[in-house]
Amino acid sequence: MILESIVTTQGPGGEINVAPMGPVVNEALTQFRLRPFQTSTTFRNLQMHPEGVIHVVDDVLLIARGAIGALTECPPTFPPRIVTGAVLQSACRYFEFRVIHCDASQLRSEIDVEIVHSATLRDFWGFNRARHAVLEAAILATRLHLVPPAEIEAEFRRLESPLQKTAGPRELEAFALLQDYVRQHLDRRANHNPAGNPPTLP
Repeated sequence: MILESIVTTQGPGGEINVAPMGPVVNEALTQFRLRPFQTSTTFRNLQMHPEGVIHVVDDVLLIARGAIGALTECPPTFPPRIVTGAVLQSACRYFEFRVIHCDASQLRSEIDVEIVHSATLRDFWGFNRARHAVLEAAILATRLHLVPPAEIEAEFRRLESPLQKTAGPRELEAFALLQDYVRQHLDRRANHNPAGNPPTLP
């Protein structure tokens, strides 16, 4: 199954990349497979520095910002226990990992990792309908080059209903951020502006 998470990796200059990602996991959370696109910063970082940290989070605003490259700075972190990199202070739970196998034969790679340390920082607050809506919108915002504009607009309209009924301030801010990002992208696409191409994936 897929575990929606945030992965931190370290770049060649020591900079930390923060990227929402859905690794394939088993129910015991003992086996993880990352599937970053080869065009992503995460993939490039893991090729040079094959270790990082997978985080279980409940902050959908952080997920939204990470998905569209809107993080102006790295969130607060602390050093991992075993690997080199960074652990997000706001995470509920985290897993330090090292790469044990990488299949780069397809554009979307498959990277098997070994968990070398894990810990729980706090209880998982939980997801309501609004948080699920933001999560789906964030995933859609990373697929703008794959999904027809009419389908994107229809899906955002559908997601807005549960959001308005159950959201708090952070969920509303996250959804508005994603709406604005998608609207700008679709406007550029309609005007045949090459700048409308999706940015490099995190």
